[in-house]
Amino acid sequence: MRSATIAEAWAGERNNFNLIRLLAAWLVVYGHAWAITGSAGGDVVTWLTRFKFAGGVAVDVFFVVSGFLIAASLQRNSMHEYLASRALRILPALIVCVALCVFVLGPLLTTSHDYWRHADTWRYLWTNASLWSNAYFLPGVFETLPNPAINGSLWTLPIEARLYLALLAAGAFGLLAPRRYTPLWALALLAAYACALWRHPLPDHLMNTTWCTAFFITGTMCWVNRDRLVLSGWLVLALLVLAAIARGTPWFHLPYFALVSYGTLWLALAARLPVIRHTDLSYGMYLYGWPAGQLVQAHSPGSALHNAWWTTLLVLAMATASWFLVERPALRLKRRFVARGPAAGADIGSA
Repeated sequence: MRSATIAEAWAGERNNFNLIRLLAAWLVVYGHAWAITGSAGGDVVTWLTRFKFAGGVAVDVFFVVSGFLIAASLQRNSMHEYLASRALRILPALIVCVALCVFVLGPLLTTSHDYWRHADTWRYLWTNASLWSNAYFLPGVFETLPNPAINGSLWTLPIEARLYLALLAAGAFGLLAPRRYTPLWALALLAAYACALWRHPLPDHLMNTTWCTAFFITGTMCWVNRDRLVLSGWLVLALLVLAAIARGTPWFHLPYFALVSYGTLWLALAARLPVIRHTDLSYGMYLYGWPAGQLVQAHSPGSALHNAWWTTLLVLAMATASWFLVERPALRLKRRFVARGPAAGADIGSA
């Protein structure tokens, strides 16, 4: 039986993007439990890949999904509709999360006598809420824990926001046609790879940005070429075999990149998985996963698995509140700015 193209699968009535994002968000919670508790060793994904921990793989999946869905959003919306849609999906929940950390969690837990006068308090608020950069610490909060960061997950969001703007610029210059975008995508990957080999090892922040960008632009490439790219389970299996053969070698990153990029879209569009249609807890889980883990560590210290279990229960409640009280009301405002199209339901957002 002929395999469907990405375009044909996208035109269907179901996809698994919400489920994939939810599982990826949980992998971030699970993977971060080792950093939060200071536990030795690593999670099962670290053992399987010998390359990245669970949260790192999950972030890669997020950026593939984001590059694909945001390109779809850009195609069907005008510039102001696109910007409004992105802002309403990302900013309200982020601002509420950052504000809760500064104005509720901080005052309740700080040991600092000058919390409100300390520059780090306001730096944390404005730096994180504006998406300009990242700040990780509040004075006197979590200072006795193995990792004192308030929210170690927020580093991806400024990268995501800049990629949204870069994609908008690419669209404005007419670069999202397949014959233009595809060679530029290939050139960008080759240039980044050559630079990474030349300057190896890259600083962590630069390596993280490079990986995120590579997966994002690859997701966009798959959208741009959706009429040509076929979703084949046999190809996914072949990439799995290649990754297994290369596991533990210096070349594992090559089949890993191909498998995560292609496999994510195959799972989202071709695999028969339970469908989550109208509720997306992934962004809230991503935002609150680290603070929830820190609260568990502060009040019930234990092993990484102990932390992951209780953090999962706590963050599910936080993510549910974020979805129903903040994110879904904000998304309803999109109707004032964003044209409704046949594929609008598929773009529920990307964390």
